[in-house]
Amino acid sequence: MESLQEAAALPGSLAMHIDKEKEDAADAHSQACKRIPTLPEDIWHHIHSLMPLRDAARAACLSRDFLRFWRCRPNLTLNLTTLGWTNKPGEFRCKIDSILRNHPGIGLKTLQLDLLEDEDEITFSDIDRWLQVARTPGIEELILTLFANNYSSLYERQEEYSFPLSLLSDEKVRSSIRCLDLDSCAFRPTPQTIIGPLRSLTNLHLNSVRITGDELECLLSNSLALKELHLFDCDEIVTFKIPPVLRQFRFLHVTECYELTVIENRAPNLSVLEFSGDIIGEISQVKNVRLMRSNVVHYARVVLPSVMPNLEILRILSDSEEVNTPMLTTKFLYLRHLTFRLLSGSTFPPSYDYFLSLVSFLDASPSLETLYLEVRQGSVKSESVFRDSSTRLRQMPEHRHLCLKSVMMEHFSSDKGLVEIACYILKNAVSLECMTLDTNYGPRCHGQRDKICLYMADSYLKDAPRAVAAIKSYINCNVPPSVKFTVLEPCTRCHVREAR
Repeated sequence: MESLQEAAALPGSLAMHIDKEKEDAADAHSQACKRIPTLPEDIWHHIHSLMPLRDAARAACLSRDFLRFWRCRPNLTLNLTTLGWTNKPGEFRCKIDSILRNHPGIGLKTLQLDLLEDEDEITFSDIDRWLQVARTPGIEELILTLFANNYSSLYERQEEYSFPLSLLSDEKVRSSIRCLDLDSCAFRPTPQTIIGPLRSLTNLHLNSVRITGDELECLLSNSLALKELHLFDCDEIVTFKIPPVLRQFRFLHVTECYELTVIENRAPNLSVLEFSGDIIGEISQVKNVRLMRSNVVHYARVVLPSVMPNLEILRILSDSEEVNTPMLTTKFLYLRHLTFRLLSGSTFPPSYDYFLSLVSFLDASPSLETLYLEVRQGSVKSESVFRDSSTRLRQMPEHRHLCLKSVMMEHFSSDKGLVEIACYILKNAVSLECMTLDTNYGPRCHGQRDKICLYMADSYLKDAPRAVAAIKSYINCNVPPSVKFTVLEPCTRCHVREAR
């Protein structure tokens, strides 16, 4: 009974459980103890830590041991899924208060707060108070998402929540925190607010966070163990520098930071880069790059071979190309995997030839093994290989590709350039093992009943039969017997509209 009384302050869902079992709680506890096998306490503690939060809390109602395990549970994920929500004003806030009052922070390794606006019941002082549970020895992961489940969030108002820097100045936190993930708040680190290095921080994720380039540099300079940095929608950053003291820094991912144009890297071992702007400095060791911006195809071909000579994986995504990619003598000597995606909302200008651009990349990549290609335009009709009955495919000079083994062309249409690319590869890739031409638009359901293929516009669905006809008329005759050649048509379950 004592454990039931102590557990009564746990989440609201437990109250119903307690009421239901109140009359025979003592007997239930006695019977439960008889059924529970004798195991070492550390094993039971581990089992309890793997249970979903609500189940773990229910178990704490029936046993003093499980109540003790609850109070030192190593992971707390507090959101609508784990707590439940009945849309009662203030309920979400009260549940979090109740849980954190009963968890002193002992043994806590992961704290995740995904907070709903909750009709203005949650205040900034509430968040400050809840984060104090992370001020404990051994905390490794802190994830804070503010109001992500509600469009009318406090982040969109004039006021903003500022992450308490005093938390990172605490010696207990600085010595153990490994992952910091912040979403929709202000983060203003300065030399005065961060006292001492964050010795164990290896992963930093900032999503829609208000932080300047200087403030980010300050944080990086105090994070000597940092390995990964992820930035998303951080529009106060214009430029920033990665200091040379980050000798373990390997991975940089930046998306939708539209004001950020230049990153200066001085970390000597950066190897994976995903960015839409310019990066200068120490980048010769980069082996894996994903670039996303307009005219990136020309930029990648002209610039990258000289500044990133060790490149092994290259993924380029462009929404607009205006400048043809030239044939150059520079090479990607170690490039093994190439993803080539041109996704335009309209048609490419008549002067742009993406076929020649891809040929330039293939010519420059003697070690290339796999190629993923997707070309999508707002209109496919004007470029169809069937536009003119006298259409002839271009014959390029033969250039043997000795390592290319696998080719995937997604959203394959009757576009003349795509047909020419497929024929060029089949004729010149002497080690080719498989080629797949997918006429579908986007991800497939693969026959799984709980999934659905991405919607295809009528123009694309109408072109799918023409794409299959183009394959039969121009490509099949070029397929060597040793190549596994696969043609995927639109899904008959998801795309049932009649092509008109």
